[in-house]
Formats: sequence, structure tokens, C-alpha cells
Amino acid sequence: MKILEVSNLKKVYSSRFGGNSVQALSNVSFTVEEGEYVAIMGESGSGKTTLLNILAALDKPTSGEVLLAGKSILKIKENEMSAFRRNNLGFVFQDFNLLDTFSNKDNVFLPLVLSGKKYHEMIEAITPIAKQLGIMDILNKYPYEISGGQKQRIAVARALITHPKIVLADEPTGALDSRATDHLLQIFNDINQLGQTILMVTHSVKAASHAARVLFIKDGEVFHQIYKGNMTNEQMYQKISESLTVLATGGERNA
Repeated sequence: MKILEVSNLKKVYSSRFGGNSVQALSNVSFTVEEGEYVAIMGESGSGKTTLLNILAALDKPTSGEVLLAGKSILKIKENEMSAFRRNNLGFVFQDFNLLDTFSNKDNVFLPLVLSGKKYHEMIEAITPIAKQLGIMDILNKYPYEISGGQKQRIAVARALITHPKIVLADEPTGALDSRATDHLLQIFNDINQLGQTILMVTHSVKAASHAARVLFIKDGEVFHQIYKGNMTNEQMYQKISESLTVLATGGERNA
């Protein structure tokens, strides 16, 4: 079943007075199946961030369509947008986006608090996730008291607490050392194995090699894609590296 359908997305940014314009996306189309793990790669300025912002309903395209579970996210009313994001999307950011004045537990609870859940419901929701992510012993600490890897696990718990249709991850390993990166990628693999759909934007070949499919964006279009199939992470790493070389040296489009 298709959980995400992106069709003919185009995004043009115009200057304030309508003089110069920049085309960030020219014609992006792809689908994501429920339970799939997809990475998006591309050079800086290729349109990755613009695409992620549109999928997160933080920006609107100039033209095109985005369907999440068959519903157009572009037709959601502005006053309903926050609730839509909270109920359907989970976010994991490079810089964690945790509130230092909140305990780690309260950071995880935040989406549920905003949804009006009762405390006993929040406790029931957090316990299995916290055990799975190995964060039970740091829930009562504050973000400034824990490591970067632990912060990212708290951020992942916050993303999962509402059981979102899709997790959108923006450079999730960008601020982590190699050991914390390995731990986070294993967590992503584990939650994906349990059926969670993940869409990750990354510059990291290592991170992308864990995904089941990698989309390469160039000049605002899907330039190429790789399906992992039966490849090992090491074989996928090599394949991605080769594709990035072709991308950088101006190879032919193959989407």
C-alpha cells in the first residue's frame, strides 16, 4: 500500500519584488510504500531540504501534489495543520530540537500534551518505546545532562510517541559520533522492521546504506534510485558511492 505519493512537484522561489526567481524543484515524482525505509541524497542546493519541507507541510509547492495515506496534505486548512503534523508525522532533526527547560520525559510527552492526552495515557505510551530505545534511565534527566546520542534517542522517542504514519528524518546522524551513529541506525532498522515507515534526508553514505531504497536528487529532480534488495550494507555503501560520483561528474539521468 502506498503511504506517500508525490506527483510532479515544482517549487519556484521568487524575490520579494518578483525580480529574480530560483527553481528549487522542477518535477519530482515518487511513491513510498507503507513500511518502507527510504533515504534521499543529493548535493547541497539540489532541492532535498525544499522537498522535505513540503512533505512536512512546512512549505507549499508552486505546483504538484502530495498525498499521505490518500489525503492531499496541500488542501489541509492552516488552522488544522499543526494537529495534522502532530497526528501523522514524526520528526527527527540533526540538532535534536529538545527543550532544555523540560525533562527528557516531558520532551517526549510534548506531542501528546498538545493532543490533550491524559497523564496515564502518556505513561502507557512512553514505556514500551523507552524500553525499546534504552532510555528509561535518562527520562528524568534534562537534555543538557546527556550525550548527543542519548539526545537523538529522546528525539526518536518523541517522533514515535504518536505512532505516526511516517517518520521524516533530516540529517539524523549529522551531529553524532560514529558510535552514536551506529546505535541510531540500528534503532532505525529495528523500528522499520516493526513496520514504521521512514523517509530520511542525509549526506551520509553510511546512513543511506541502511535504507531499503535511496533516491538521488539533482537539479530539482529525481535523478536516480537504488533498491537495496539482497545487498549487504557494505555493498549498498559502494553502490551509493558510485552513484554519487556519477551525480557529481554529470552522468545520465536514470530515475
